[in-house]
Amino acid sequence: MCGFAGFTGFKNNAELAAMANRIQQHRGPDNQSVWSDDFISLAHQRLSIIDLSERSNQPLHKGDYAIVFNGEIYNYVELKEKLIKEKQVAFDTTGDTEVALEMFINYGVASFDQLGGMFAFAIYNKVTHDLIIARDHFGIKPLFYTFIESGFAFSSELKTLVRIPGFNKSLNKKALVSCLNYLWVSGNESMFANCFKLPAAHYISYNGSREFKMVKYWELEESAGTKSSDENRIVQELSETIQESITRHMVADVPVSSFLSGGLDSSLISVLAKRSNPNLSTYTISTIGRDKQVEKMPDDEKYAQLLADEFKLDHHVIEISSDIIKMLPEMVKTLDEPIGDPAAINTFIICRAARERGVKVLLSGMGADEIFFGYRRQKATLLSMKFNRLPLFVRKSGQIIADMLPVKIGNKGFRFGRWAKRFFSFVSLPPSQTYMRSYSYYSPDQLQNLVTTPYKEAVNLLVQEHDDIFNSKYQGDIVNQMCNTDLSMFMLGLNLTYTDRASMAASVEVRVPFIDKKVIEKAMQIPGKFKIYKNQSKYILKKVAESFLPKSIIYRPKAAFGAPIRSWISSDLKAMVDDLLSKENIEKRGVLNYNVVQKLIENDRKGLEDNAYQIYQLLTVELWFREYLDK
Repeated sequence: MCGFAGFTGFKNNAELAAMANRIQQHRGPDNQSVWSDDFISLAHQRLSIIDLSERSNQPLHKGDYAIVFNGEIYNYVELKEKLIKEKQVAFDTTGDTEVALEMFINYGVASFDQLGGMFAFAIYNKVTHDLIIARDHFGIKPLFYTFIESGFAFSSELKTLVRIPGFNKSLNKKALVSCLNYLWVSGNESMFANCFKLPAAHYISYNGSREFKMVKYWELEESAGTKSSDENRIVQELSETIQESITRHMVADVPVSSFLSGGLDSSLISVLAKRSNPNLSTYTISTIGRDKQVEKMPDDEKYAQLLADEFKLDHHVIEISSDIIKMLPEMVKTLDEPIGDPAAINTFIICRAARERGVKVLLSGMGADEIFFGYRRQKATLLSMKFNRLPLFVRKSGQIIADMLPVKIGNKGFRFGRWAKRFFSFVSLPPSQTYMRSYSYYSPDQLQNLVTTPYKEAVNLLVQEHDDIFNSKYQGDIVNQMCNTDLSMFMLGLNLTYTDRASMAASVEVRVPFIDKKVIEKAMQIPGKFKIYKNQSKYILKKVAESFLPKSIIYRPKAAFGAPIRSWISSDLKAMVDDLLSKENIEKRGVLNYNVVQKLIENDRKGLEDNAYQIYQLLTVELWFREYLDK
């Protein structure tokens, strides 16, 4: 895990590369290096995981080529053997970066699909000045790029590119409206109109003649393999695929540890990972009592401790402190984008605590909910389709009752009231729009009212973007349509984004065994009827887990990896809300309608509506403006 940047076509390439190393040092505290020729400057920040020696520092040179690399290639040993056998390659290091470079030298861009792991890299031919930048199959590792006059620049983090003289800070209206609607930025755009993210499974070629070409090197095929209807066979094959992935993800020259929430996904990974590391350490987040009461949060630490005791894990519990007022501005800066999911703070706190104990690598259960149908909103979308078949008077009665329910009683959160209001906000819509609304925080009409005129058209673009993705594959299997949409939208735009930034801010690498090419290809061949069965979400994964975990863990109620945001908004962050979201500040930006913002805050404080996440995101947007626009 590392970070890198490259600059070509600027008068001060080397100075920009040195700047990148200063800004992104947290991504690689073990080594920072810059290399330049008359065409390009490359900067690299190294977090040493495989081959800890100096010979694997980067940029790494071999013959006419140089590479800067971020990520891990888990099948690098097999690929190395292939190169030795087929191409008689001699290696200078024992690391995976040299293998990635030699794969390209010997097999060209066709090699990218053979790389099993998470990666973003740039490979440069020092003789021809040909440049290739590429990103992994699912966008686990970030890569931004931009053009400034005659210059081309790319980097692991947006905050680096923003510092380039001449960078255009014109806002991307669709990205801004997207982060209001979802709490994160959808698609491959950034918050700036002239800066982009390289899409997952794509590469860009660029040369001295300034010829630019973007190519997709891999596509998830919905018809790949055979869709079996034999449950026992599916369970066996899926079990083997997951076990193999976890074994691959344990490859490292430093100890590998694991997140452990006490839920299905992290528990399964931790128990299977212990086979490769008998001294596996695990980390759980805990919430203070007051916040837990307001939020009605699950007892993750209790279930995690039960599992740790049974399997003799070296377990650590990290409590979320109340210094959110100090952490929020810094987290906004860290994340590069306005992301209103406080799970980013959880991730940073755990990673920081683990790093203080010498941990460099943590395994995460991320991705399982997306591909195995584990989210409540997925289930709610199916329920809405059944609900719409009920008599009209039943549906209307349900709506009336939901409208009357409070979301808070006294100082305690009323979860059923929140869920009911959420459900009836999308229950009558077509499937694609129902699913979009299930993880949106506004209806299109509400979003139109929230933003000012220049941003209204972006609302329609968001709806069209979601419809296109939802209907692109798996027609006739609504379950897998939702899973595929989550791979392209929710997982990419939110979970992978905040996890990379928050973990790397603590100089920790997070690995995601469920977001593995072989696992996802296997999972997306499984018919939807095996992902939810008799109202049991993640049915097929739970059948796999029965061979490894206690049923009390497998079948415990679903618990989100969240934070006590409702408690924070009503207490710790209350003064910040009144300050940052004042009439003066809102109208100065010209993006939001103050009266709508004021109503959101009033109704939340009265307990009439649950607007905590919307308010939290409005805070992050204003803080982002101050960090990325005003400075």
